[in-house]
Amino acid sequence: MPRLHRAFALIGLLLLTQSAAAEKLRLVADAWPPFTDATLVNGGLATDIVSTALARAGYASDFEQVPWARALLGVGEGRYDVLVNAWYTEDRTKLGQFSGEYLLNRVRFIRRKDTPIEFNNLQQLHTYPIAVVRGYAYSPAFDEDESLQKIPVHSFAMAVRMVAADRVKLTLEDEYVARYYLARESAKVRNAVEFLPKPLSENSLHILVSLKNPEHERIVAGFDREIAAMKVDGSYQRLLKQHGM
Repeated sequence: MPRLHRAFALIGLLLLTQSAAAEKLRLVADAWPPFTDATLVNGGLATDIVSTALARAGYASDFEQVPWARALLGVGEGRYDVLVNAWYTEDRTKLGQFSGEYLLNRVRFIRRKDTPIEFNNLQQLHTYPIAVVRGYAYSPAFDEDESLQKIPVHSFAMAVRMVAADRVKLTLEDEYVARYYLARESAKVRNAVEFLPKPLSENSLHILVSLKNPEHERIVAGFDREIAAMKVDGSYQRLLKQHGM
């Protein structure tokens, strides 16, 4: 009888191992520090949160970094299971199933600390030169407002240095991204600027699980459940802290 029990135990272990191997998820994202970047610890803040929540839900995962268009196409075709960093759009629901929100992207204006600029509506900012990164979309209202004095630059680093030097009055960026790059600036630049309190826009960040994966509903349910549990047990906040947020 003990031998029979051991045989059943071995068979059960084998089945569990095979199941785990079959459920190893292929995660994908583009380079978007500090959220997703293969050069950062555990692939960046978003990748770390996502892979941790999925692991708690019982899914091992691999992460691959590719350009955004290729990542989105790959999820639609089923070559990848999970897009790590997706904003909600109706079109993308044809490619995958969205999870609930697990991070919030806030686009905020940045000014010199000695500049009494306030922001409650875009009309207030029409008289100020604002450094914007070429090719970026900030919000439909901002992007379409032709009365704003937008000064195109190559990068956020250049934009925030221009604000610190008083060459422009404002710039703007996602708060997490801005804090990531500000931490790498000189103390002179970093200490000269500050965020305006009111965000320009807010976008919730989700995973997008490929509809080609037959378990997409179960994956999303498990992910949402574990994100909620991580916020209760403190592990979510610890990950934010580990990534400097």
